[in-house]
Amino acid sequence: MLTDKQVCEIRSRFKIFQSKIYLNSCSQGALSDVVENGFNDYVASWHAQGSPWETWVERYEAARTAFARFVHASPDEIAIVTSVSAGINGIASALNFRERRKVVMGEFEFPTMGHVWLGQRVRGADVQFAPAEGNSIEAAAYEKLIDCKTLIVPLTHVCFKNGFRTDVATITQMAHNVGAMVMLDDYQDCGTRPVDVKAMDLDFYVTGTLKYLLGPPGLAFLYIRKELIPSLAPTVTGWFGQANPFAYDPLRFDLSPTARRFESGSPSVPNVYGAMPGFQMLEEIGMDEIAAHVQKLAQSLLNRARELGIVTKTPAGSVGPLVVSQCGDSSQLLQALAQSGIVASNRFDGLRISFHVYNTLDDVNAVVEVLKKNVHLLAFTPASYD
Repeated sequence: MLTDKQVCEIRSRFKIFQSKIYLNSCSQGALSDVVENGFNDYVASWHAQGSPWETWVERYEAARTAFARFVHASPDEIAIVTSVSAGINGIASALNFRERRKVVMGEFEFPTMGHVWLGQRVRGADVQFAPAEGNSIEAAAYEKLIDCKTLIVPLTHVCFKNGFRTDVATITQMAHNVGAMVMLDDYQDCGTRPVDVKAMDLDFYVTGTLKYLLGPPGLAFLYIRKELIPSLAPTVTGWFGQANPFAYDPLRFDLSPTARRFESGSPSVPNVYGAMPGFQMLEEIGMDEIAAHVQKLAQSLLNRARELGIVTKTPAGSVGPLVVSQCGDSSQLLQALAQSGIVASNRFDGLRISFHVYNTLDDVNAVVEVLKKNVHLLAFTPASYD
């Protein structure tokens, strides 16, 4: 477990904490000194050399290797894309819906996931949604839909609107038992605990850098299990997806034998420079330690909310990082927090508080004090009125 002194030292590397309490990593991670320095290194290389593409491509490939290590994959299984949407679209474009047509996903997916697969209906996809019961989707809801006609099961690890964590292991086993593939969207969790795509037995894994990986927007990673790569020929591709991008041959379509076939145009070099220091910093701190710290903060807020009778959308046993309280007016409550120097976010009737390694129990206390002053904006359990 990280000590208070260690967390304080980590926190000092994020300038925003000089003026605010930042609890919005579910939307954008706070900016650290090392990430800022990464961007400065890019600018310096541009000033000094004009167009050092060999150096930039080396850094690009270094990012691939570093992220592969982060999720326990091989570099050849990692594609670097501009967004999770681009990664999902690449996979969708490589699939056909002739023998298997069903795409089974839950109602809690981020809109991109639904939109991409619904967009495949013109190609024959039969998209079906596992229904939610309140703020959870039980594995049994997937079991009713997954069968021998299922092609792929996209899953979100943590729901962006309520913090619910999917039973990935159980649903993955269900899918694999009938020969279906599984894709995990880990955007709302990656960076807060260890990730091992092999141990999770995933076929595809997508995440981006702007949230808990503490990097900029405009960069994401796609993992494809190596055994699948040769059988997947994306139609969403480009020159950087070819076996030799620098052949400059528009007459030849020769996809890379690696996951790089899912890449498209010129790489987002500034974002590569900015992103790498973010997840390298997390590795240096220790992912197990970060996970334990985030869990402590999430449980503290959930316990305090329960003591006050506040209704939370997030399950009581959640390990975080996202804790969502139900509100009568979440926008007004967000403004009240902002007036106290607290940065958070809202979705629908939920106030979203997201924790990371730089947050403290004092941050939890600060949120609770604002909630106490604005009880008229919150939803309460009936028992709290007794």
